[in-house]
Formats: sequence, C-alpha cells, structure tokens
Amino acid sequence: MNKIRDSLQQSFAWLSALITIVACFSIIVFLFLKGYKAISFEFLTTNPNPTFQAQEAGGILSPMAGTFLITIIGILIALPWAIATAIYLSEYAKKNLITSYLKIAIDVLSGVPTIVIAIFGVALFTMPAFGFLSSMIEGIEGANKAFGKSFFVCSMGMAVMVLPYVIKTCEEAVKAVPVSYREASLALGASKRSTITKVVLPSAKRGIITAVILGMGRIIGDTAIVWLLLGGSIRMTGPQPWWHFANWLDTLKNTGSTLTTYIFFNSPAGEGNKAELAFGASIVLIIIIILLNTVADFIGSRGAVKEE
Repeated sequence: MNKIRDSLQQSFAWLSALITIVACFSIIVFLFLKGYKAISFEFLTTNPNPTFQAQEAGGILSPMAGTFLITIIGILIALPWAIATAIYLSEYAKKNLITSYLKIAIDVLSGVPTIVIAIFGVALFTMPAFGFLSSMIEGIEGANKAFGKSFFVCSMGMAVMVLPYVIKTCEEAVKAVPVSYREASLALGASKRSTITKVVLPSAKRGIITAVILGMGRIIGDTAIVWLLLGGSIRMTGPQPWWHFANWLDTLKNTGSTLTTYIFFNSPAGEGNKAELAFGASIVLIIIIILLNTVADFIGSRGAVKEE
C-alpha cells in the first residue's frame, strides 16, 4: 500500500512539473511565432512613434531604456534598506513583539497588490513636498500639487514592491553563513559590526546578488506601478535628446514608458492595434527575464557547490 501511495505521489509530482514546463514552453513558442517578424535591428534601436500605421510605429529603444532605468534605480533604493533589515533580523533582533510585528509587516507587504502600491504612490507623490521628484502642476489656479509621475517616483514605488522579497532572500543568505565564521572573528577580537561587514556580508554575497537579480526580474515585469507612477507617454518626455548627459536629471524627473507599457499600448487589449509589435516586444521582455533568472540560478548553484 505504501509503495502504491509513493508511486502515485511521485507520478503527481512529475505530472505537475511537466504541466508547468509545457505551459511555459507553449507561451514562449506562441510569442515567438506571433512576434519574431517584428524583431530587427531597427526595431531595437529606434524610438516608438505614436501612430496607427504599423510600418511607421518605430521601435522599442526608449521603452527598453525606461525599463533599465526604473530597474536599476528601484533596486538601488531597495537594496540598502533590505540588507539593513536582513542584518537586524538575523543578527540583532530578539524574539519579542516588535520583531514579530516587523516580520508580519514584511509578509503583508509581499501580499499587497501592485495596484494598491501604485495608488498609494499617486496619493503620496502628488503632495507639494515631493514636487522635486517630478514637477509642480502649473497653469491651473488653486492647484498646489505635484505631478507625481516620473522615473524617480516610479522607481520608489518599485522599490517598495520588491522590498519584502529582497529582504527575505538577503535574510536567508545571511543566516546561511556558518556560526563558526562569526565565532572565529569575535574570538580574534573583532567587533560585532566588523564581523558583520567584513565576514558575514562577504560570505553571503552570492545570496545577496541572487536577491538583487530576482528583484530586478520583478520590477521588469510590472505594469500597474509603471502606468500610474511613470505616466502614459510612449516616448521620453522632457528635454531632448534625452540621452545627453546634461538632460539626465530632467529626464528622470519626467515621464516615459517601459516594455510592459509599450506592449499594452500596441496590443488590441490596450490602446493600439499593432499586435505584431506587442508580441515582438514581449519576446524581448521574456528574453531579458530568462537571462536574469539564468544568472540567478548560476550564482545560486555556484554558491551551493562551494558550501558543500
């Protein structure tokens, strides 16, 4: 009876894995068949044009740049906060009410829908005090509000979204460092702070890098926060050309687009009817996410092999 039960459980596990692989592979094949014709050198190196004619629609250069901007800035904002929280939870926190509430807050934040984070961001960053992150609304009498949409604002919303995931991964990486490393450092006369900064964190760097890559993957794939906190413009706004060094700060304080919003703009479900371009951009987005996850798996496997 036990052998039959074990066989059924093993068969169910294999079936579940097979269904997952087939579903993922089917999505990738479907996207490729629908959008591979749109991918070209011009598609990757030109800016999009707001037009109903597919042949004049341009490419995805600025949406790709927008994706990388909010990803890099968002993870740079979240990472120090996440590492500090992970160090506190693993090295300093005691089992008390405050620690319990902090862990509950992290779990709750990980379950908050991104649209809720986006709406909260709209309410917060349209306050006049945060006008320096975007711009102040002008030309409307009595409207003392900030615009509340920019790369800076969107990146902060993204940082809040990925924070719980990065915290948990960093915490596990820090906890995985053998206790003997800490004891040896303290026995040699090093302070707790020096032990953490010079022994624990360097030993946990592979896990921290994995947390960064997984957080970047989450940011790249989000749409709700981009739509509400970055704006609905398909191209970079502000001074042009946006890539000039002198215009970088103004560009980050203005609106733009990412690959996810570009896909929405061009899909029949969104505001356009250029499905082939949407599928082409989807292929590029999937490739970026696959590469990030491959790097994360590679780093994780190297760390596991070394620990063994």
